[in-house]
Amino acid sequence: MSTSINVLHAAEPVSRSYTVPEAFAYCEGMARAHYENFPVGSLLVPKARRKHVYSIYAFARTADDFADEGYDSGEWTEARRLAALTDWEHKLDESFAGRAEHPVFVALAATAAELKLPVQLFKDLLSAFKQDVVKRRYADFAEVLDYCTRSANPVGRLILLLFDYRDERLHQLSDHICTALQLANFWQDVAVDIKKDRIYLPQEEMTRFGVTEEDLRNRRFSAAYADLLRFQVERTREIFALGQTLPAQVRGRLAVELRLTWLGGMRILERIEALGYDTLNARPKITTSDKLVLFLRALVTR
Repeated sequence: MSTSINVLHAAEPVSRSYTVPEAFAYCEGMARAHYENFPVGSLLVPKARRKHVYSIYAFARTADDFADEGYDSGEWTEARRLAALTDWEHKLDESFAGRAEHPVFVALAATAAELKLPVQLFKDLLSAFKQDVVKRRYADFAEVLDYCTRSANPVGRLILLLFDYRDERLHQLSDHICTALQLANFWQDVAVDIKKDRIYLPQEEMTRFGVTEEDLRNRRFSAAYADLLRFQVERTREIFALGQTLPAQVRGRLAVELRLTWLGGMRILERIEALGYDTLNARPKITTSDKLVLFLRALVTR
């Protein structure tokens, strides 16, 4: 089943009521059906809390699909995407008010109640997804960072809350890691995003380095583009460094998970460098061997 069909299904009214266990099973099935750089709900998450990872993921994955999938078919217009996201937000509000019907929100309501999660983190994610539908250019790096505070940082804060870490200082360290991960993904996916008429490279910096939108559309790699990407990679590495101490300040499995996440983001930057910064003609990836090496490093690093 294609992702676009899944999105259509998620946007439809539910046909029956779901128990909480059934709703968590629904979210787990959705999470396991998608591929990511690292598996959702990995064994590093304690079994008792893994279901909460699935419910948070299902909420965010579906909203992201509303904003991001189906561009090739043209079936999902901008208005339809915004309407779906607005409805998803309405379902969010209803679930926090104790009136959940959709299985994702039946599960999410149970997760939010048990873990005492603030609704604003979910609303921040939705605001970023809505922005992706209507905003396709970023004037400067400040605008990109503002997007990251809503598109990426809430996820890290939710993971910390999942493990009952509520210290704002730790959440700020997480913000640095999540922002850097989002930026690394942008530089990794320049060629992918331009197909959707999205450019996350700051316009001011493109002009400064002498790179045009036509260069991106036509995949014209040049020394100027390499210099622009090198600048982005070096700045992103500095932001990763700001959050590097977080794994050492938490315990157990979460420390390994966060270290693995940090190492994975840094490896993406290394892969971009190994391509000579040509992310217009090749997409840098984390390989299976990379994952094994990073996992072992995450286990032994303190």
